[in-house]
This record gives sequence, C-alpha cells and structure tokens, in this order.
Amino acid sequence: MNDLDRRSRMPVHPPVPRSALTDAYTRLTEAFPALGITELGAEDPTPRSGGWITTASLAEGGTALDAFLEWDDAQVRRDYGTRARPDVVASFGLHRYAWPACLLITVPWFLQRRVPRLPVARVSYDRTAPGLPMGRMAVRPAGLACLPGDPAAALPGAYVVADEEALRTQVRSAVTEHLEPVLAAFGPRMRRRGRALWGMATDEIVEGLWYVAHLLGEERRAMRELEALLPGATEPYAGSAAFRELTGPDGETPPVPDKAWGDPGLTRDRTSCCMFYTVRPEDTCATCPRTCNVSRATKSLAAAAS
Repeated sequence: MNDLDRRSRMPVHPPVPRSALTDAYTRLTEAFPALGITELGAEDPTPRSGGWITTASLAEGGTALDAFLEWDDAQVRRDYGTRARPDVVASFGLHRYAWPACLLITVPWFLQRRVPRLPVARVSYDRTAPGLPMGRMAVRPAGLACLPGDPAAALPGAYVVADEEALRTQVRSAVTEHLEPVLAAFGPRMRRRGRALWGMATDEIVEGLWYVAHLLGEERRAMRELEALLPGATEPYAGSAAFRELTGPDGETPPVPDKAWGDPGLTRDRTSCCMFYTVRPEDTCATCPRTCNVSRATKSLAAAAS
C-alpha cells in the first residue's frame, strides 16, 4: 500500500482546536520571525483580501497563478537587473510557496509528534506583509495524526496511529495531499513533470526543516528524523534526505569556517535544481550538485556573515 492509499484511509475530521498546534507554530515563528502563521478557528473567515491568496486558487492555475508569479518576475528584474525565463520565474514562485508550506506540517511533527492535515482549501498565503520576508500563512487544519498517549488524541479531529513509522507515513501523505494540486498547477509553467516536481518537493521538505531545526538548536536530530522520513523509494517523492560529510577531491575534510550555519562538516546534494544559475551563473546555492565542497564551505561562511 502506498502513501496515497494510506492517506485516503485517514478520516476527514472537523477543524483541530488551535491549542493542538499553537506551541509548535509559536516556536517556529519565534526562531524564524521572517514567517508569520495565523491559526484560524472554525468560525474565522478565510483571508482573501489585500495580499492574501488562497492555496486553492493557486492550485487552479489561471489568473490567480499569473498574478502570483508577477511578483517573482518583478523581484528578479528589481534585484538582478535582468529578466528570467518564464519557467525559471515559475520555479522561484513554487519554491517560495512550498518551502514555508512544508514547515506547516513538518514542524509540528518534529516538535510535538502531531501531523496536521492541510488540504489546499485550508491554507492562505500573503507574501506582501511588512516585516515578514517569507510572508504569512493562515491555516485551518482538517484533522491531525498523533501517537498513542498524546493528550491531543482526545481532541476533535485527532487520528491515532500505531507508531513512529506510521506517523512518518502521515507526514509524507499530508505533504502529498497539500502539494499535489499545487505541483499540478505550477508544473506546466516550469516545464517539469512527475519525478522532477517531486524531487523539488523532497528538497523543500528536507531543507526547510533542516534550516529551522538549526535555529532551534536541534539540527542533528532533525537530520536523523529526515533520513528516516525520506530514505528514498517513498513514492511519490524522488530522492532522499541525502546528508553527507564534506570532503575534498582526495577525500580529505576541507577547511570549513567555524561560523557557518549548521554543522560545518555536513552538506547534501539537492534532488532538483532551483534554476538560480540561469540568473546568476556564478552564484549557485550551497547544496547545488554544481557546487564543489570547498565552495560550499565558503558559501556557508558568506551566509553566516549576512
């Protein structure tokens, strides 16, 4: 039975009480104040005005997605003085949505062992909010999975699973449920299909939680958890967490700055390409397969300094 089959067997529940996830989201936004999260109650209206856009409307494509990607196109022209290809603009737009969206599911799992279900109809996004570079998200979970013995098991909307592996299955299924229609909308504009899109989803899950866990002082535990969550061969995801030690051309450990963010001797190779090299060929990201290990160490220092 694959993850989609398991997901379909999880009951649809009423909205989860805000208290079930508040601690996790509060820790997330305290550690990473660039992102805002608002939990909506059953009677709270879905935000739609101003800079807000519902994820369901993004997943429909059309004019809503056109307007969303105009922001990315303008940002590239403003910050880099050039035009990016339409497929590159779409790749940037998907990354900027999917990276924080995955955190809505992975952070409560990592911190509380609670996995919220967030179909696209239950999430809205506003990336124009002042003082929030990553934007803000409004969520109304449609149930959550948890382990036996968790006090949340008695709450409306809770679904109890047997063990840690079953909970990991729920994480993969919850992210799949949320991202699948989003990928279907973005994919044609990115000129990507199937494995390439799910490789990008794999990277968003891994790199988002890896970064936030570093801010929380729990990077090593997050790496172990991510390796168990995405060991490879977990369809529809392509690739794995794939952490590895930094080594030089002869297998030696290269010099790594003491102040690099995260564990200075570790890296990973992305499954997908973010396409930023098409805008600035000399400026690849630190986990890009195009980037050698010594360059990765240098980039880590630059990121820490900034």
